[in-house]
Amino acid sequence: MDSIDYKILKILQKNARETASNISKEIHLSVSAVIERIRKLEENKIIKEYTIIVDEKRTGNAMTALMEVSLGNPKYFDSFSEAINSMDTIVSCYYQTGDFDLLLKISCESSDELEHIHREIMSLDGVSDTRTHVVLKNVKNIYSAIRKPEKR
Repeated sequence: MDSIDYKILKILQKNARETASNISKEIHLSVSAVIERIRKLEENKIIKEYTIIVDEKRTGNAMTALMEVSLGNPKYFDSFSEAINSMDTIVSCYYQTGDFDLLLKISCESSDELEHIHREIMSLDGVSDTRTHVVLKNVKNIYSAIRKPEKR
């Protein structure tokens, strides 16, 4: 990947439906070259998929929470991961270092639903502790980081 690929990724991150023609004008490259670079980014799994970002509040999910989860033993990781992947309200899950093993991002409609989710997670095999933080406001969320290569 070179700096042109990073420019293409940044443009597509802002709008995955941007046309190759508009991208070519912005980065001063031919349309066919842009199309070929995007194809290679897809083939190399740098672009994993195209998706949409919805306004969660407008789709009925007025509450976002971050939940830290501790497992009593690493042997529970696989079954916990499987359970979490089947829950639509869990937006993301990170396995991490520190006092808690996992960090979950939860999107739900109310505190009542959050309480239900909390009970469901606490009842999973191996879960020994949780700590939940309610998000007051989303300040920044870009979904994936794209870093430019360092100049040599």
